[in-house]
Amino acid sequence: QVQLVESGGGSVQAGGSLRLSCAASGRTISGYSMAWFRQAPGKGREFVATINGRYSTLYASSVKGRFAISRDNTKNTMTLEMNSLKPEDTAVYFCSLAQGVFAGLSAGEYDYWGQGTQVTVSS
Repeated sequence: QVQLVESGGGSVQAGGSLRLSCAASGRTISGYSMAWFRQAPGKGREFVATINGRYSTLYASSVKGRFAISRDNTKNTMTLEMNSLKPEDTAVYFCSLAQGVFAGLSAGEYDYWGQGTQVTVSS
């Protein structure tokens, strides 16, 4: 059974940084697309960033240049470095894993999900 566990969330002031991690168990992440999504109170789940099985990355325009997604297949982990955080980045951040090499921006393309980690950015 595949499990994804996020960690690294917390509270930070605007302009600060956080590093989220996602640890996978139950199968290797090597060769498969992974992504971060987020969900703010009262809003739908929003795409943040993805890294596919070939290490290509894609970012939402709202985070491009501030966030960086990476993966370590040897450790079966994915990370999201978040810099220059803004209050509008406040949300629960979810890690996800697809069953294919390539997956896009839609939550429906990802098959496994973590429980989420809260990120709160104060002004």
